[in-house]
Amino acid sequence: MNTISDQEIKIKQQGYLDTDLPKGINLTEEINRLRKEKNAIILAHYYQKDEIQDIADFLGDSLQLARAAQNTTADIIVFCGVHFMAETAKILNPSKKVLLPDLSAGCSLSDSCSGAGLRALKEKHHNAIVVSYINCDSTVKAESDIIVTSSNAQHIIETIPKEQEIIFAPDRNLGRYINQVTDRNMILWDGACVVHEAFSLEKIGKQMLDHPKAKLIAHPEAQKPVLQMADYIGSTANLLNYVVNDTCNEFIIATEEGIIHEMKKRAPHKTLIPAQVDNSTCNCSECHFMKQNTLEKLYMCMKYELPEITLDEELRLKALKPINKMLELSQKIK
Repeated sequence: MNTISDQEIKIKQQGYLDTDLPKGINLTEEINRLRKEKNAIILAHYYQKDEIQDIADFLGDSLQLARAAQNTTADIIVFCGVHFMAETAKILNPSKKVLLPDLSAGCSLSDSCSGAGLRALKEKHHNAIVVSYINCDSTVKAESDIIVTSSNAQHIIETIPKEQEIIFAPDRNLGRYINQVTDRNMILWDGACVVHEAFSLEKIGKQMLDHPKAKLIAHPEAQKPVLQMADYIGSTANLLNYVVNDTCNEFIIATEEGIIHEMKKRAPHKTLIPAQVDNSTCNCSECHFMKQNTLEKLYMCMKYELPEITLDEELRLKALKPINKMLELSQKIK
């Protein structure tokens, strides 16, 4: 294996790639060569850059990627997503090397909650079980009883007796939506995704006027007023399937706009409009963290097998239990 110091890899991922890459290198060919040579699998989330999605072995949402990570026979998992996703892959695969092209690819929602903070909340509600959205770090997962994704949250909450007190962390918008559709009163951690919180009701309203035949579809991480306007609410994968299968030919899409790349592939004849956000400099609904991974960083990551995700074994085992519980409870979900 080629070796490189942590400081060198940090430098390479902060703007010096053009000088480090050999002139005339074909990144796609080199990534494919390294993937075969090292028995590596590239997993990518739907919110990644288009070129990352196109080169991935497996493309999916959080639930699909967790399953793919659990089932892979590769020696190296290269996770093109954000940090908590790569951590989840490592939790499920302690013997495999898990790489993340850019360690600074974080998550505002994950950053809003800590294991210590959740533990303090549990002390105030001794009889509550903790259900945490997968968009959290390993310390939060370790304090949880069950992990959920937006694809399976409703299904899993409905398996829990109604009299059971539940703490739901860290996304208040998803938790509020699940409360509504399951007739619960879960205790909600006060966290949110900056991308899904940024949608502008005023701008979306104008988009709906400009496109009267379009359906507004939204991710449940969006705020309640956006969800109330939506014709359909679903996880990233469910939004994709809805666009493909619904008879409507025009959609306004209130989630991170990276998903539109795959939607265009599967439904090229349909008109897909990113919902606009309340931002003075840009109307785009892009996640800065998701877009930090690039083909250049992916190549460097695979070449040097860095940065690598590592976890304390005791913490990993604690975090594994609620993830396994999720996978067990969501077996019937496609």
